[in-house]
Amino acid sequence: MTLARKATLVSTATATLLVFIKLAVGFVSGSVAVLASAIDSVLDLIVSAFNYFAIRKSEAPPDELFNYGRGKIEALAAVIEGTIIAISGVFIFYSAIKKAYEGTVMTHVDTSVLVMLASLCITVALVLFLRHVARKTGSLVIKSDALHYQTDVFSNGAILFSLGVVYFTEFELIDSIVGVGIALYIIHSAYGLVKEGVYILLDAALEEEVVGRIVHIIEEEKDVSSFHNLKTRRSAHTNYVDVHLVFNAKMSLLQAHSATDNIEAKIRAIKEDEVWDMNIHLDPYDDSKEEEALRDAPLAQQ
Repeated sequence: MTLARKATLVSTATATLLVFIKLAVGFVSGSVAVLASAIDSVLDLIVSAFNYFAIRKSEAPPDELFNYGRGKIEALAAVIEGTIIAISGVFIFYSAIKKAYEGTVMTHVDTSVLVMLASLCITVALVLFLRHVARKTGSLVIKSDALHYQTDVFSNGAILFSLGVVYFTEFELIDSIVGVGIALYIIHSAYGLVKEGVYILLDAALEEEVVGRIVHIIEEEKDVSSFHNLKTRRSAHTNYVDVHLVFNAKMSLLQAHSATDNIEAKIRAIKEDEVWDMNIHLDPYDDSKEEEALRDAPLAQQ
């Protein structure tokens, strides 16, 4: 079993533990913040279980149906997870406003404080573990899982603060105020996660810095006259690069191939811990204008 899949099992087990603890205390105390945190943990459990499935499928090798593998399942999982996180944020926002309007009073505040303190410590340990796995594997699913539980760290800290205020001052409105703050933070975090997943699904180019370094590597190769049709994208742990390199027509295929190998080696060195899949076309002259004319021809006929 890979490290990424083990990480999803750990997060699933942790979420299960937190669900039972928070739900019990949330219903007993009447705290909208604790109950919101419990609901968020239920979603964590569902998402972590889904992540295990997503990573298992994304690790499957390419086959006749999926020639490029199933790496984009991770991006799809990130979009689904981000959407679930956003929905939970909206529900928490609604619950906080409802409690403020109805003026519900909390009970068993001291027990709630102890539970949320324990929950905070457990979640911090899980986030540190998931971050470590994300750095080692480069998995977008694990990265999104770490982000998800990171929001829990902030929300648990905020809930502890609100419970402390209620315990010492009986200022009940702070529970709703903190609930609204947590909801807005969760929705904001979900937006970034969904955006990253959608970009991968739509084959967005690699980071501007990485593309710039690729261009620099190609331009500094003395045997390359020019280049065109540079395209980049990412899927799971693989970076894809397509480009046409123009060489002198009188240059031998062996020399051109050697220059191409040199370029590929330098590009792979940009991120050595990631997989690179490069499709480099060798041209004896710049045919970019011809290709552009062929692409525009069907439009002209219409």
